[in-house]
Formats: sequence, C-alpha cells, structure tokens
Amino acid sequence: MPRASVIGLGKSGIAAARLLKQEGWEVELCDRNTSPTLLQQQQELAAEQITVKLGYSLEFNNSDLPQLIVVSPGVPWDIPALIKARELGIETMGEMELAWQHLQSLPWVGITGTNGKTTTTALIAAIFQAAGLNAPACGNIGYAACEVALSWRQGAGSREQGVISDNSPVPSPQSPVPIDWVIAEISSYQIESSATIAPRIGVWTTFTPDHLSRHRTLDNYYDIKAKLLRQSQLQVFNGDDAYLSKVGLSHWPDAYWTSVKGQKYLIGEQGFYIEDGWVVEKLTANTPPKPVVEVSALRMVGEHNQQNLLMAVATARLAGIEPDAIGRGVREFPGVAHRLEHICSWEGIDFINDSKATNYDAAEVGLTSVKSPAILIAGGEAKAGDDTGWLAKIQSQAAAVLLIGAAAPAFAQRLQEVGYGNYEIVETMERAVPKSAELAKQYQASVVLLSPACASFDQYPNFEVRGDHFRQLCLDWVGNQH
Repeated sequence: MPRASVIGLGKSGIAAARLLKQEGWEVELCDRNTSPTLLQQQQELAAEQITVKLGYSLEFNNSDLPQLIVVSPGVPWDIPALIKARELGIETMGEMELAWQHLQSLPWVGITGTNGKTTTTALIAAIFQAAGLNAPACGNIGYAACEVALSWRQGAGSREQGVISDNSPVPSPQSPVPIDWVIAEISSYQIESSATIAPRIGVWTTFTPDHLSRHRTLDNYYDIKAKLLRQSQLQVFNGDDAYLSKVGLSHWPDAYWTSVKGQKYLIGEQGFYIEDGWVVEKLTANTPPKPVVEVSALRMVGEHNQQNLLMAVATARLAGIEPDAIGRGVREFPGVAHRLEHICSWEGIDFINDSKATNYDAAEVGLTSVKSPAILIAGGEAKAGDDTGWLAKIQSQAAAVLLIGAAAPAFAQRLQEVGYGNYEIVETMERAVPKSAELAKQYQASVVLLSPACASFDQYPNFEVRGDHFRQLCLDWVGNQH
C-alpha cells in the first residue's frame, strides 16, 4: 500500500488525510503541536485507521520513505523537512493541489490578493448560488478544498461521516447534487505549494506588502500571486489598486480590469466600472457598455467593498450568469464575519468587529470605512509592513486608541513618535471593551472599532476566535447596561 504523510492537523490536513485514505493510501498525519483538541482528533482519526503523531516533526530515515507528502496551508514550503523530501525525490504538494487533482474536471474561480479575498470569495459564491449553481466556497474560507473533493467523491454519505463539519455561511458542497463550480480563496502559501492549479477565472483583489517574513521580498510575493493568474484562462484585476494598476497592461494585456471611479479610469478596453450608481460591463473593445446591477444593492459599507463588488460581478458575468441572478445574490449577501461586522449598538454607538484586519493596510481600510470619530482597539502580534498610512488615519479618525497584546508597547511608541497622545495600553480584550464604551461616551464617538492591524497568535488561536471574543464581550456588556 502506498504511504503518504500529511503535515498539519488542521481542517485542511484532516480532509487531505481522509481523501488519501479513501483512495487506498496508508496515511500518517503529523503535527508538532499537542493540545486536548488535537488529542481528541487523534482518537477520532485512529478509528478511521489514520495514524496521527503529535508533538512530532517529519523526519526521514531512508529505509521507509513515504511516496507523497501533503502540506497544510500554514506550513512554510521551505522548512528543512520539505527541502530534504524534494531532494530525495518524494512528491510534495499542498492540500489545495491535492484537491485540484481530484476536481480539475470542474471549472474553478481562484481568488487571491493581500486584502479583500474573503469578502470577494463569499460574494462570488453567493451570486453563483443565487443563479442556482452548486458552487461551494473553499480554501481560506468555508471548507477545506479537500472536503469539497471528498464530498464530490462520496456522494450523499459525506455528511454522515462528519466530513463536512464547517458551520460557515457558505453553500454545502454536498453531493449527489453535482458541483457546478469550485470557488476557491487561495493564499500565497497555497499557490506556492500548488504547481498545476489552473482556474477558469482568476481574480486578484489587491497587492501590498504582507507575509514578507515568509516570502522575503515583494517581488517574490508578487511572482507567487502572479503564477495563479498566469495559469487562469480569464483574469480579473482590481484596477484601483496602486501596485496592480502600475504593472497594468504590460503584464496583463488580456485581463478584465475594474474601477470604482468610472469608465475613463478603466485600464484597457474591457472591464467593469461604476458609473451613476451602477456596475457597468464592457466585455470587449467593440461592445457598448451595459449596466448590470445597482451599487446600492450591496449592504456593506466602504469603497473597498465596491471594488469587491466589481470583481464579483465581473467573475459572475464571465461565468455567464445573468444580471437578475447577480442582483439577487448581491441584495441577499449578509457580509462576512470579522470584516467590518456590525455587532450591536448602544446609545448611538456602533460596535464593529474587524478582527480580520491583520495588517496595516486592512486596518487602515477599516478606519476609512466607519464613521469618525471612532474609538479604536488595536494590537496583537505585529507584522512587518509600512504603518505610515494607518498612523495618519488614526490621527484623522480616532478619538482614542486602546492597545492590546504583544504589540501594545511598540504601537504606543509609534503613536507617540507621530504626535498622537490619546492612547492607553489595556493589554486584554476584557479591559478594552468596557473602556471603549466609556471613551465613546466621553468623546461622543459613534463607533467602537476592533481593527487590530496584527495577527492574533499572541493571545488567540486565530483572528476568528479573537473576533468571537470581542463579539461576546460587547453583547454581554451592552446586555448588562439595561
């Protein structure tokens, strides 16, 4: 029996292990961490004859090598074990690539970019669903890609076997309803480990420095993203993004570009733009412009969400979806959890969860999108990047800043350096929420915004848990005021 090793015991790793097991592989899953949750999963998978090694990093003693290694998205592609495996000629791939190999007979939409991926992916899936298509969202959102591949193979039995275990607001990939499209949010990490993935439609939302601790240079990061788009039959780009518009037609002559600023800002002869409150399409140089959907159909605030809307509409039209179905999908779209998510209101103050803003650019967009003055809660595990735009936005929009997590002292120093003094280090979310409400009253601020500009790993397992904690604290606090 051929042997496969899967690295990383997250949702993706488990789905990959189950998929391989079903194909007759002997599977070993390893994770260098251990915890009560992981121990429980270890027991569940043992019942399925999948060996799980916790507190273990993959090693090779040359006598008994696996034929295949599959890597979860969070595992760096250049760790010594993977470099060694490739030197030894062992096939190595990411979980997304394994899913692609099973699902490549289906058309894919592949969405990548620094910010805006999740909202755009979720909106595309909602529009495709409104058109009556079974189009599960997967990858960085919703299901692991291998979960979709499993359900595609297994048919209706997949739910009973507990394969689809995600409670995300995305369409179920459950067969026997045939899957029409795969809507995949694909990070740079996943592109790096997916050699052959080639979507029908590729979408690039934004491009700014992020993950440079992993990808080292901006050029390297750009080239990884560009690989996915080069392998896509049709390409959709955010033409309002400073970096992407600069590379423009010289790199991407056949792409469909978008702009919220109107037709005269469109890069090239074909694309999608906003004019007179409508999303307008121009599918070729020779076709007349045609209105598709009113911008006001989208309930989400902010210019960046109009950009996301344009890219989603462009994708749907390129997939042949009619404007009435697009309108339905957009109107019914509730937005994305942890991305400018309205939690509750109390005495005219809106509490907004933007926990997904894990870098400076996303946090700057968060502040731009809400009413000012705002009380900002920021901090966590800091990332490399340029904080100047974000700091300027704090100076113009924030009445006060509450700092949490490991980055708090460094952020306090940066705020001081730019002459912003109205900050306080509160360290934890439990302290930040009541304090933010008190300050909002004091400064007549209409918004309390959690927009951390940081990863969450110093205090939380991920940004979702951080956002959920904020949500719970806000609801509890407001509930206790009555």
